[in-house]
Amino acid sequence: MLVLDTHALLWWALDPERLSPTASELCARMEKEGGLASSISIWELGVKVARGKLDLGIPVEELARRLERSGVVELVPVDVEIWLRSLALAWSHRDPADRVIAATALRARMPLLTKDEAMATCPGLHCVW
Repeated sequence: MLVLDTHALLWWALDPERLSPTASELCARMEKEGGLASSISIWELGVKVARGKLDLGIPVEELARRLERSGVVELVPVDVEIWLRSLALAWSHRDPADRVIAATALRARMPLLTKDEAMATCPGLHCVW
């Protein structure tokens, strides 16, 4: 199993051609075994849609419902433990969503599927792409 970063979640769901060959392979395995994504990714996508920086082709609410119904990716709620873990990271990266996603992967003890090289600088986080 693995945790998907926001862009990996989006590309897996709506634009799989953008995934790397390794990411595509991992997602195919995830479709059989299941995977996770932080619920903050839905928020991140919604913010980008609201600012006109992203067009999903469907409302973000519909994307969230489709993901939940898929039974493939569990949207993990951001609870107090994840918030505290994100604050405790010895990592200079300041993006709160990235910190929450990293904390989610660390808590789950799973690799993070991400193209974002900044995520790979998070201590203890195993990133794949």
